[in-house]
Amino acid sequence: MAVSFLFYDLETSGVNPREDRVMQFAAQRTDDQLKPIGEPYNYYIKLTPDILPDPQAILITGITPQKTRSEGYTEAEFLDLFHKEIATPGTIFTGFNSVRFDDEFMRYMQYRNFRDPYEWSWKDNRSRWDLLDVVRMTRALRPDGIQWPFASDGAPTNRLELLSELNQLEHLNAHDALSDVQATIALAQLIREKQPKLFDFLLDMRNKRAVAELVESGSPFLYSSGRYANEYQKTAVAFYLGKTDQAQAALVYDLRYDPEAYQDITLDQLVEAMQMPMDERPFPIPIKQLKYNRCPAVAPLGVLDKASQERLDIDLDTIKKHTAKLKKIKPQLADTFRQALARLTEARQQTLVQDDVEVDSQLYEGFIPDADKPIMHKVTKAQPADISPANFAFTDERLQQLLPLYKARNYPEALSVEEHADWEAFRYRRIVDGAEQSRLHVFARKLQEYAADSKLSDEKRFLLEELQLYAESIAPIE
Repeated sequence: MAVSFLFYDLETSGVNPREDRVMQFAAQRTDDQLKPIGEPYNYYIKLTPDILPDPQAILITGITPQKTRSEGYTEAEFLDLFHKEIATPGTIFTGFNSVRFDDEFMRYMQYRNFRDPYEWSWKDNRSRWDLLDVVRMTRALRPDGIQWPFASDGAPTNRLELLSELNQLEHLNAHDALSDVQATIALAQLIREKQPKLFDFLLDMRNKRAVAELVESGSPFLYSSGRYANEYQKTAVAFYLGKTDQAQAALVYDLRYDPEAYQDITLDQLVEAMQMPMDERPFPIPIKQLKYNRCPAVAPLGVLDKASQERLDIDLDTIKKHTAKLKKIKPQLADTFRQALARLTEARQQTLVQDDVEVDSQLYEGFIPDADKPIMHKVTKAQPADISPANFAFTDERLQQLLPLYKARNYPEALSVEEHADWEAFRYRRIVDGAEQSRLHVFARKLQEYAADSKLSDEKRFLLEELQLYAESIAPIE
């Protein structure tokens, strides 16, 4: 089975995949040597009239809801095309921060439209990869041959547009999905050219079994993550403490810190500190959760050369001493941090349950039963007039609730009088209910705040006017 990369990027109506929507999908396939294959994909996706975008997102991308509605596909139409033409066997879905952002939006879109939320990224020898952590580890361990940007305050930064500019890579329009895709490919080509061994090694490490084998080997390893400090190039020497309560995840310890300093910290102190912003914590948190299925950038300690030791301020004698200490108190320390994570996770889940009262947001409340998957497939092939709860008996209550929304969003012309009334009632609850806390009120307040900026360009002021017109056109009447 031929393997190919599919570099892809999304522009969205906001940053919350549970609530916001994909407005643009762009991608370019390449062969395993990063040479483009065929023409790029570039599609707009219609914003449905139950969604008010975040004005900030529109000001950044310049994509208005009106543009998606005049030029875009419905989500169902786009996913038909995606599964027939784009998600081919052997595809490696690759992006820049795609695992934590774009992939999540894709999962929710699949879920809303009666597609399996996960199979698109693993079935038929498909996989996913993320270049952001590759960039972080390359900068930390093998920076030669690449120009690395700094922010205005002097701190290291790995923003795609700055990397492109500094290395003279083509990036005509940052925050346009297709332009971002082309810049990501150029950056991947640059890293593979300058540091081919590290590139190929991290590509192989997208396999979660390979990650688990390295992490659980019993030896310290290198780990680059956005959770680590900028001053150390987002990279630490980590050590496996044990599994967490989540599947495919481990607790790892940053050996930069002396473990003995943490053995007397109470569970309550730890939970309180973990809830604080990083720059306000009374002590650093040296333990984090590493997820095997998120393509983490990990490598054996043996790749750490002298130059990298100095650049990252890593003293191997200290690492050795801290490892020995950690092994003695590992069970106790791991248990305390595991309890702290469990407590924080439970609190977060309770908040999500309270916030995510709408079925659209309930993707992670459980896997879809196998018995429902053939019925989901029938929904995607059904004629719009036949899409009715009476014709599809799901065991998963979420799917029963999604069905009328799926029909209204993708086939509004097929709604009966009663279905149309139900859709309008849903839109009213979603957009208007809540008085000053309603989505419409929050949206209007944000528009006013941005419009009050005297330095706002004419182009951005036009976008705000378009958003105002859009909101007026979809605002439901009770």
